[in-house]
Amino acid sequence: MTSGRFLEAELRSGLDDPGLRILSIEPVSGGCIHETARLETTKGDFFAKWNSEAPAEIFSSEAQGLRVLRAAASGLVVPEVFLASPPRDGRPAFIVMEYLPPGDGRGAKGHEALGRGLADVHRQTAHAFGFPVTTYCGPTPQDNAWTSSWVEFYAERRVRTLVHFLEKGSQLSRSERGILDRLADRLPALIPDETVPALIHGDLWSGNVLYSAQGPALVDPACAYTDREMEFGITTLFGGFPETFFSAYEEAWPLPGGWRERNPLYQLYHLLNHFVIFGGAYGAQALSLARRYV
Repeated sequence: MTSGRFLEAELRSGLDDPGLRILSIEPVSGGCIHETARLETTKGDFFAKWNSEAPAEIFSSEAQGLRVLRAAASGLVVPEVFLASPPRDGRPAFIVMEYLPPGDGRGAKGHEALGRGLADVHRQTAHAFGFPVTTYCGPTPQDNAWTSSWVEFYAERRVRTLVHFLEKGSQLSRSERGILDRLADRLPALIPDETVPALIHGDLWSGNVLYSAQGPALVDPACAYTDREMEFGITTLFGGFPETFFSAYEEAWPLPGGWRERNPLYQLYHLLNHFVIFGGAYGAQALSLARRYV
């Protein structure tokens, strides 16, 4: 474990403030992958994450996602990124961003603002499905190579990529692999290909929404331009989003008919990803879901 003291030199250099000092480093709970802390400094407070074992570009990728979300001007709070770097000279990869003081916005108004703001995020579009860089859903890299077909993107860059990771880790039997392959083959009949690429957060479970003093905030993105229905795979899977959130989103931009029937197909990606990361019962849940369609 690295204490985070190395960040003082990085902040001095990156913010062009040779006299900057870190006054305290207060660990922040909630992360299960990275070291996280609030830095109290002579230049104000910052939030930092670092990891000596994560993929080298994980925080540079996160920074790009945060900047794109911030540029969407959705009314949602997205922390400003000040520094992000791969590992170098013996110190870990890290990211330093704006510290968001907590607020009291978990009521109906906060959930409504989150739903409306998310609809505005989803209005940001691109020429194809993908993203300029590899992004990470947890520690799992997401292949974001630009693809003109949504069905192809979801089948090949999401579902089959995770199946490959699971097979490589000897987490799937041959028959289980066959179930997931058959599902991927059936996707053209199950999800629409006629859809517009939409910017999504990509890992929008309740732990990645902060109710800050400034309003609902998005953190820890796994961005890509996808069918916007994919966003709701994880929001519905792990709960934490009341009906007021969904109602506000639908009022701002109604989802296509049948989205709730298709929703389990997007939950599948996150079940498979949790199986890749954590193992356990997530695999049985994913396979049970897949069997409903093959």
